[in-house]
Amino acid sequence: MRRLLTILAALAAAHGGHALAQDGAVARAPSPTTISAPMGQLSDLARPTAYRIDMTIDPAQPRFAGQVEIDVDLKRPAASIHIHGKELTVKSVSARVGGQVTAGEWSQIDALGLVELRFRQQLPAGPVTLTFAFDAAFHDGPSGLFRVKVGDQWFSWSQFQSTDARAAFPSFDQPSFKVPFTLTIRTPPGLMAVSNAPETGVRREAGLDVHQFAPTLPLPTYMVAMMVGPFVAIEGQVPPTPQRPAPLPLRIVSTPQNAGKLDFAMQGSQEIVALLEDYFGDAFPYPKLDQITSPIMPGAMENAGADLYLDSMIVLDGDAPITQRRYFGMVVAHELGHQWFGDLVTPQWWDDIWLNESFANWIGYRIGHAWKPELNIGAGALAEGFAAMQTDALVAGRPIQQPIRTTDQIDGAFDTITYGKGGHVVAMIAAFMGDDTFRSGVRRYMAAHRYGSATSTDFFAALAAAAGDARIVPAMQGFIRQQGVPLLTFTPTASGYRVSQSRYAPHGVTPPETHWDVPVCTRRGAVRACQLLADKHAELTIGGAGPLVPNADGTGYYRFELTGADWSALIANAGSLSGGEALAAADSLYASVLAGRASVIQLAQLGRALADHPDSYASDAAISALAGLVSSGVVNTPARRGWSRFKFGLFAPSLARMGFDPRAGAYAAEEPEKSQRRVQLVDRLMGTNQAKALRRTLLEATRRYLGGDTSALDPAWLEHGLDTYLARDGEAAARDLLERALASQDPGFRPAALRTLSYSGNNRIARWLLESVSDPRLRESERNGFLSGVMLTGATREYGYGWLRANLDRQLAGRTGLFFATRLPTLLSRFCSVTKADEFTRELRPRFVGKTGALELERVIEKVRNCGTLRDAKGQEITDGLASLR
Repeated sequence: MRRLLTILAALAAAHGGHALAQDGAVARAPSPTTISAPMGQLSDLARPTAYRIDMTIDPAQPRFAGQVEIDVDLKRPAASIHIHGKELTVKSVSARVGGQVTAGEWSQIDALGLVELRFRQQLPAGPVTLTFAFDAAFHDGPSGLFRVKVGDQWFSWSQFQSTDARAAFPSFDQPSFKVPFTLTIRTPPGLMAVSNAPETGVRREAGLDVHQFAPTLPLPTYMVAMMVGPFVAIEGQVPPTPQRPAPLPLRIVSTPQNAGKLDFAMQGSQEIVALLEDYFGDAFPYPKLDQITSPIMPGAMENAGADLYLDSMIVLDGDAPITQRRYFGMVVAHELGHQWFGDLVTPQWWDDIWLNESFANWIGYRIGHAWKPELNIGAGALAEGFAAMQTDALVAGRPIQQPIRTTDQIDGAFDTITYGKGGHVVAMIAAFMGDDTFRSGVRRYMAAHRYGSATSTDFFAALAAAAGDARIVPAMQGFIRQQGVPLLTFTPTASGYRVSQSRYAPHGVTPPETHWDVPVCTRRGAVRACQLLADKHAELTIGGAGPLVPNADGTGYYRFELTGADWSALIANAGSLSGGEALAAADSLYASVLAGRASVIQLAQLGRALADHPDSYASDAAISALAGLVSSGVVNTPARRGWSRFKFGLFAPSLARMGFDPRAGAYAAEEPEKSQRRVQLVDRLMGTNQAKALRRTLLEATRRYLGGDTSALDPAWLEHGLDTYLARDGEAAARDLLERALASQDPGFRPAALRTLSYSGNNRIARWLLESVSDPRLRESERNGFLSGVMLTGATREYGYGWLRANLDRQLAGRTGLFFATRLPTLLSRFCSVTKADEFTRELRPRFVGKTGALELERVIEKVRNCGTLRDAKGQEITDGLASLR
């Protein structure tokens, strides 16, 4: 209540003692004695049962309009109801009970879209129909209803997760309210309209095309889709499967410049749907599927029957770079997996959104790998999980599942903990249970809650029932409900090893005492043993020969520590590790360095031992960790020189053996893992002083490419090539690249050129980008990208920080897209200084109070402080180690 009164007081002060109603009329601030305003979940007073939405959408105009009817079950007589609506200009509100209509008043009472409806007389309990007429402005960034000009044509899309449906229409905007929607969209003649359900007809009325859609199956508001524009589409079907006897209508929908590059997405989507139906043992749950693209979507969204993606995620062909094809497989399988796990069954409240996203992350990698095994997509799941440990190791943070009590906490649940850690924990439990048993539990859960909503407790119970093992529930709950990374320390004994668990922490940090039931799988040679470590200590006896592998297959969500002798043995035999085991070893050794125990020499030895590993994720794991240490600011110039020499000596001979031809398609027939390894070698060598010949080759190819010979440079080398061009010709090249980017709608070239500009490392270019570039062709999300690149590049970081401080309020208040304000503090994460951490605490923390990025700022402050602490205590030792590398 105090927070509500603070908001109302601020509104009143800003507008002469009155709060402004959204229809422009002055309304009295609600009396605190008559309001009990929910800051998170709405009460059970009014529950929607159906929506009828009639929208007028012309993307070429700055505003859209709508009329909405919501059928509601009112539990008790009431003269006021809380719903949601954000920045809507509401023309009229009424409630209809039988044949009687009662006028109402609309008052948005907080900045996050909580609305109070007040009626002139009390409404009786029972069925009520709420009716609204309104209009609102399109957003510029990907939230709510947003629009973008592509070439000389305007398009609009919807992106409602998590709480932006309320910015498009009045609604009960929370996931437990899952009901049918009947949608009508009125557009200028000739435009395509896309929504969740099949279009049943188009008629002309008052000079507009009226697109009518069938009623949807039950949906929460955040999964509703409304897309309008002069789209192009290719149409096809997913052929019948054992789970679905009839073909499934499928379209790939995009903007016109992508028309010739949609066949790959059609075929891939067909194949991935069939694989998912086989996994779930259930037909695709909706009557059609549209796969839609937008040039500014920062990721993808699982709207039921109408998934939305960033252009480059699905606009590609079979010769696209390996990383892009991997991303296609993983993301499409993730979003389509949501059609069952997340859409068919949804969470009751946002504190269980982790389950949707963690499971989808896991199945995205799994099904993506099954789709194209040669791309090695599955290995990326573990790589993402180990990367999440860097965040999870902080004291400031949250568990995977956290209570969400207020609306401003919701967006914080969509982070690396939910996706990376959550997906890894799901993989760990699946591996421990066995694949068939885990799948049986998933199917049991889906069948019990079909077209409804459920909780994490329901999921745990289904797994335990399938396994016949009650230990599954507390083990999984321990990882879901507690923050932190378990550290397992293996100490040799006469009969094997003594295993002790604690909570991992970097150097200088004492974490809270935490205990888990850890599913531990170890290996020696061909002998593998698994047990549940429920106590602080346990004895491990394992046969076999060779070094101890403490995380067999890498599926365990834990780090490990070994004696010096056991580390040496593991490093010496690193070439025989599986890909997941190599990732686990690299992560744990790197974590040991950050904790002040292991040395960078050991990490470099592991990097050398893994350099020829056949798994491209594994071959790069230790080197990537070392690169992160060098770029963190812990070390000085001699260390960076030693690191450069080491990389060139290790990788230049490998690239010479493999060969390097920058022309488009030069390696199209090559095995994907070999091609990806070449990409990694070039990535590493580009940062060395010695790779002048490589940069010269790329510069020549890039100039031919920019001169019109697009065959001169493969997309895999585009950003490296543009970087050499910018480094050689400076500000003149920067102005040329910007003009080329803004004149292009190519989903590969345009973002690559803009990223290159933002990461220039040139303060004059950085200042020009942030302060002087005002071309209307530049989209707001692209401006945000400039800030990201400037802040994450060492040479321009201080300038970027100064610009951010001066413009922070505007950045936090802007409607710039999916969770932008939540992620904004991460732009500060590359600093390495206790003093800087204190500065952030003093100057930025007060400005993030009550903002969705408050938690992320606390994480960044701790990360920057930890880095500074490590540098002060161990920086010289680490520098000396890197400087000695040959």
